[in-house]
Amino acid sequence: MGASRYVGRTGGIALGLGLGVLAAVAGCASGDAASESAAGPDAAEVVTAERVLQVTSVHEATGMTLLEGPTFGEDGRLYLVDVTAPAGEPKVLAVDLDSQEVGTVFTDSAGAYTSAQFSPVDGRLYLTDYAGGRIVSVTPDGDDPRTVAEGRVKGRAMHPDDLAFDEAGNMFVTDSAYTPYPSAEPAGRVLRVDGGTGRVTVLADDQPNPNGISFDVGGDALWVSHLDVNRIDRLVLDQDATAIVSGHTAIHVDGGVAQTDSNAVDAAGNVYQGMHGRPEIRVYGPDGTHLTTVSIPKEDDGLQSATNIAIRPGTTDAYATVSGPAGGFVYRFDALAEGTRQSNGG
Repeated sequence: MGASRYVGRTGGIALGLGLGVLAAVAGCASGDAASESAAGPDAAEVVTAERVLQVTSVHEATGMTLLEGPTFGEDGRLYLVDVTAPAGEPKVLAVDLDSQEVGTVFTDSAGAYTSAQFSPVDGRLYLTDYAGGRIVSVTPDGDDPRTVAEGRVKGRAMHPDDLAFDEAGNMFVTDSAYTPYPSAEPAGRVLRVDGGTGRVTVLADDQPNPNGISFDVGGDALWVSHLDVNRIDRLVLDQDATAIVSGHTAIHVDGGVAQTDSNAVDAAGNVYQGMHGRPEIRVYGPDGTHLTTVSIPKEDDGLQSATNIAIRPGTTDAYATVSGPAGGFVYRFDALAEGTRQSNGG
């Protein structure tokens, strides 16, 4: 995989908090949108998502809103994070898709939360704080906040972006690091957080800004998308899921002005790849075939990105977080196969 390097077991995490990177998050999400659809040269089917509701408006304090991390709770609500919400305004929200009521779940003074997923072990909601360099968990009601992991890992502060759980409750996290073009070497990482001890180890380093992360249907490999190079890698784990034994670039995404953001996987193994810079979802088969492009209606102006996806487990109801100068929205489309726990958030 070119400059990428896989790492076995490494040292634990040192304490400390890496702050001051919210501007980098905002910079990532401020690119120009392209209005044209891009099914690509393979002429994949294009389907149009339908708007469900507007969740947020642009914040005066930050000049933007960016919805991410959709995940369904046991109460049936769709939980979301607003990455650029300022201090005191809702940073984690829950949407009742039937009544279209939006409720505040959690906020704080400094966090910039980029993803969310419920643990299969303790039922708590886990949040990646990109700005604070930490992972936080709260109850489904937003109470009892706990810092699960923070600080420096092998000499560098984390910038956790997306996360995925295995069945044992261990977390697999993309550790973002932008690669200034064209001179700098990639510095992103894929991390593992032990569900029992909270110990953080590095599974892969020298990665070109990893963002989305999802398990395949067998649970023995990860699909990791890289924002800076528009590609999706497949990383195969060992039997204990403590190291990567092999990996390769599996899918190249022709994004144009758009970049590969978060992703999800359905029960048939299809990969749903969110895009930043164009409001659409690319869907690929596990063999790399571009099956479908999910687009936003052309008349829905002021939307730049469709960054993340959740498929309600046991159904084909798929929901995307879509954001831009018009605000933050939830859109719905039909998935190609049913959702599983792994399809739900990250």
